[in-house]
Amino acid sequence: MAKIRILIVDDAVVVRRMLADCLAADPDIEIAGVAANGRIALSMIEQVNPQLVTLDIEMPVMDGLATLAAIRKLYPRLAVIMFSTLTERGATATFEALARGANDYVTKPANVGSVGAALQQIRDELIPKIKALCWRIAPAPASVNPAPNIPARPRPEFKPASQRTVSIVGIGVSTGGPNALAALLPGLTRELPVPVAIVQHMPPLFTRLLAERLTLVSGFPTREGAAGELLRAGEIWVAPGAKHLMVERTNEEVRLRTHEGPLENSCRPAVDVLFRSIAAAYGARALVVILTGMGQDGLRGCEAIREAGGQVLAQDEASSVVWGMPGAVVAAGLADKVLPLSELAAEINRLVAVKAPTALTASSP
Repeated sequence: MAKIRILIVDDAVVVRRMLADCLAADPDIEIAGVAANGRIALSMIEQVNPQLVTLDIEMPVMDGLATLAAIRKLYPRLAVIMFSTLTERGATATFEALARGANDYVTKPANVGSVGAALQQIRDELIPKIKALCWRIAPAPASVNPAPNIPARPRPEFKPASQRTVSIVGIGVSTGGPNALAALLPGLTRELPVPVAIVQHMPPLFTRLLAERLTLVSGFPTREGAAGELLRAGEIWVAPGAKHLMVERTNEEVRLRTHEGPLENSCRPAVDVLFRSIAAAYGARALVVILTGMGQDGLRGCEAIREAGGQVLAQDEASSVVWGMPGAVVAAGLADKVLPLSELAAEINRLVAVKAPTALTASSP
């Protein structure tokens, strides 16, 4: 397989060297070139023919957002990963970049203590995203990498609407998630009779800004999850960065819980943690949706949902930025339906149309 050619764009010499040394050490990657600003990068693309560009946001002459806009106009299929700072300004600019068509982002190492730790963070976070975007990695077939204790099986038909009631929607998403959520949530019915809980793989600060952005684009009140909050119909909760989000039932109430337990699937927050808690609290009244993302986070959670009698929707490969998470669920035979992103909101609306009795979030599973 040919190596993935990368163009590094950053105004800091130290960062360019660190990225180049780290990426070039991977046998599947080669450095096509480096550039100190966006104008230089644009002049190089046709000559060095990269498959992916890592793009700093704050640069002189031509910054990352202006460069991204030009790349999307001239090279619409060229993959771009933003390399941003873990600050309010950096996070805000990153969301703007994602809205303008960046494929993903990675935050620059900060307060890691050593050059070695910084390089390891880049290896752990940037290299898998480069390979996922450039190779469009799909999960292994179920016969090769099955879900634990779950044999592959054909997707069953839904029960008639009169025989089921959905009381919550859980959503798990990673790479490509902010734009997928911004496309999905506005399509939900304005009279949404259930709460929505989301795990998007993001660090602290970014998840708060994500919630603020989703409030604006969806029209639904969207907030970071906080311990003790009561789940109410028509409200959307986003797992806070660096914390797992769970739902817990106490008598006739369901409230949120957050904690800093061990990482799962190298993630915190993790989709599996949320989905397992939804299965325990809602049983057959649970509906979960697994969207674009690399890796397999959500696979075991969807197993728990299906075992509890709940329902699972998965985004299809064609509309996913990376079909890792939904693809793993589909390969394991856990998805009730596999749909394009553009059709998922209508399907969710259909499934939640049978309203839960009285207290919409508190019906027993």
